[in-house]
Amino acid sequence: MTTTTHARTASRTIVQKASLAVGAVFLLVGILGFVPGITTNYESLQFAGHHSEAMLLGLFQVSALHNIVHLLFGAAGLLLARSATGAKSFLLYGGIVYLVLFVYGLVVPEDSAGDFVPLNSLDNILHLVLGLGMVALAVLLTRGASAKARA
Repeated sequence: MTTTTHARTASRTIVQKASLAVGAVFLLVGILGFVPGITTNYESLQFAGHHSEAMLLGLFQVSALHNIVHLLFGAAGLLLARSATGAKSFLLYGGIVYLVLFVYGLVVPEDSAGDFVPLNSLDNILHLVLGLGMVALAVLLTRGASAKARA
């Protein structure tokens, strides 16, 4: 059993390992968003909308929907990490989603009905960093893979 697990881990590409790591972090964040104390103002956690005053780590505005999206995103990262192509797709397209979310956060006022996620200024910065980081991982960790496949 240990040999099989070790062989499976050793055969994963670096992009698959990155997808696993990013997916695990998203799962953790999604779970922590439902933990009182780690999420301050937990009693004000709403399903969706900008009226939720719950703050993950006291910094990032969250709602139940926001937490569920993190959980689903994390599960996708873990599932897509089963193949190098899936892992690259998760990181690349997930990163693009976060860059779009960053722009959305800039355009939609924080106190409007359109701010259904909800987002605050720190969320916007985090989404920019996540988006750029995930796209960079997808590109940099698979840069030589197509050349190796052709050889």
